[in-house]
Amino acid sequence: MFQKSIRYTITLGLIAGLLGSCGFRRKKYDNPITKDTQQPDKVLFDKAIGDIERSRYEVARLTLQTLINTYDTSEYLAKAKLAIADSWYREGGSHGLAQAEAEYKDFILFYPTMEESAEAQQKVCDIHYRQMEKADRDPLHALRAEDECRQLLVQFPNSKFAPEAQQKLRNIQEVLADHEYRTGVFYHHKGSFPAAANRLQTLTDQFPLFSQADEALWDLGDSYQRMGDRFENQAAAAYTKIVREYPLSPRADQARDKLVAMKRPVPEADPVAYARMKYELENRDKAGMMGHVWGVFRKSPDTTLAAKSGSPVMTGMRPGIPASVPATAAGAAGVSADVSVSTVADSSQLDKNPDARSAAAQASAQSTGAAAPNASAQPAAGTQPEAASQAPPPSNHTGTKPPKDKKPKKPAKSKTVPSAQPAEPSPTTDPAPTSDPAAATQQQPK
Repeated sequence: MFQKSIRYTITLGLIAGLLGSCGFRRKKYDNPITKDTQQPDKVLFDKAIGDIERSRYEVARLTLQTLINTYDTSEYLAKAKLAIADSWYREGGSHGLAQAEAEYKDFILFYPTMEESAEAQQKVCDIHYRQMEKADRDPLHALRAEDECRQLLVQFPNSKFAPEAQQKLRNIQEVLADHEYRTGVFYHHKGSFPAAANRLQTLTDQFPLFSQADEALWDLGDSYQRMGDRFENQAAAAYTKIVREYPLSPRADQARDKLVAMKRPVPEADPVAYARMKYELENRDKAGMMGHVWGVFRKSPDTTLAAKSGSPVMTGMRPGIPASVPATAAGAAGVSADVSVSTVADSSQLDKNPDARSAAAQASAQSTGAAAPNASAQPAAGTQPEAASQAPPPSNHTGTKPPKDKKPKKPAKSKTVPSAQPAEPSPTTDPAPTSDPAAATQQQPK
């Protein structure tokens, strides 16, 4: 009898699933138009909404596109465009959600003052929030979800979706902070303390609402202590922050002992931080027994430890520079002094004055003792500058070419003969050629 009842239940479940997949299931649409009229554009809109509720998304989009193309002055154009985006959103899948995001962005662009624009931005945030993965995996969708939820709070701060977006932003930042914390702990256990300190310092400065911020500060102080005595101030600052801003942490007493051992002053607990931490510990969600079992197989992250109060950070996280890097190498000095920008009062001087680059090049050449650019053109000592100035123009010049019979003859290369006496120059022989063609012409015999 018991087995028959089990089979009967399974059969009913399968039938219900088949009926739902065949389109008999109907999920009510969120933004219907309650105006009862028989206008043709309203008839098309109602038909498309019925198709969306019955999961016939392709048919609904064709109907809505017909409405937009046919009745371009209809009062239902904005609702029709929003319904197209909602159909993609309900269809789901990576392709459907990407199309829905594009449609929602277009709706916000064309209708930024409508109340539905805040809902469209909330849907864009939810698209990436639904695809967000665990902290030990790719944080791409978590970063996109953080940007979109932050955009909703900035662009529509008074909408009814703002409180929900604020809590989602806390959950998202919990996942991002957990991602950074795992990376910092990995470097700490590996012994790469500068890298661990850099990660943990950025984490604690950016996400003070992180549920394990006290543990991150403890590892941060330990990393600075292991880096040497010159980082003692940074380690003391980390322990001081635990005592002052996380007084209910299990690490608070150990942090006090560390400060006493380092002969540093022990601060008092901040009352506001004490009240906030007490509220978080009392209102923190607790995962059930099955949640621990199925959490291994679940793709979405566990956000039960996320903060329930406090303002989330409204700026994106930027990677920091390790404390072990010198200030000069980090780019903290020397940048603004080397490059300066000034406004030119008289722009006509740019056309009258010589080129600044050539002046800089000459100044740099003089300072380094290098020769001037035209030094090779100066005549050497003992030469005749007049001959150089009277040199004939090149063959491609437009001037008159010298006659071929007037060209000076090239001297013949003499070979050294050890036993021969040097020959006396004959008065009838031609004189030696010179570099001046005019002088060579005058020296030729008539």
